[in-house]
Amino acid sequence: MLPQLSAVDSQALETLYQLFPALSEEQKKQYQALGELYRYWNARINLISRKDIESLYLHHILHSLGICKVIRFKPSTIVADVGTGGGFPGIPLAILFPECHFILLDSTAKKIKVCQEIASSIGLKNVEAFHTRVEDFSASCHFVVSRAAMSLDILAKYTRHLFAKENFNALPNGIIALKGGDLTEELKPFRKLVEVELLDSFLHEEYFKEKKVIYLPIQSSRQ
Repeated sequence: MLPQLSAVDSQALETLYQLFPALSEEQKKQYQALGELYRYWNARINLISRKDIESLYLHHILHSLGICKVIRFKPSTIVADVGTGGGFPGIPLAILFPECHFILLDSTAKKIKVCQEIASSIGLKNVEAFHTRVEDFSASCHFVVSRAAMSLDILAKYTRHLFAKENFNALPNGIIALKGGDLTEELKPFRKLVEVELLDSFLHEEYFKEKKVIYLPIQSSRQ
């Protein structure tokens, strides 16, 4: 049975199915289950504003999948979600890419507990969630994803040690960040390296009009 969703979220879920027509029935059920699970946990731990929970699929799940505007991760890719909060963009991406491994990092223990509970509830086997600061984490990854957790220069500084040396995706290893608004000053240090894609050419809803996905290749600092 489909969850009871707002009109906005019902349309967003349909959009998700249209964008990714190869989804299995299991993946569809996992996405459907997120609505009830996030409502349950949001009533206990403030992950998302009370008002915004009615637009969970549009503002959080579809937005997370906007990363697919720039890349479709190959099997065996390791992705670290830095400052994951309630699991965005990591959990929606982990459903979409079941043959990849996702590491969710956050410095708030109760948020990581929710990520672990939600991943377990929907049977995600490709997610690990850790209560830690990113600068203290040492496992390697191919990509770092983030949703406005921190400025790009700080994100690059604190994650450089995470990147694996080998590249095997269509893009070299690097940071993929979801951001909005005027990024002129934030992107100045990376002017010649950074790629900026507008999300509204991929996700056509009005909500995404000012939203962007940023890709910054990062040279591994591993020996």
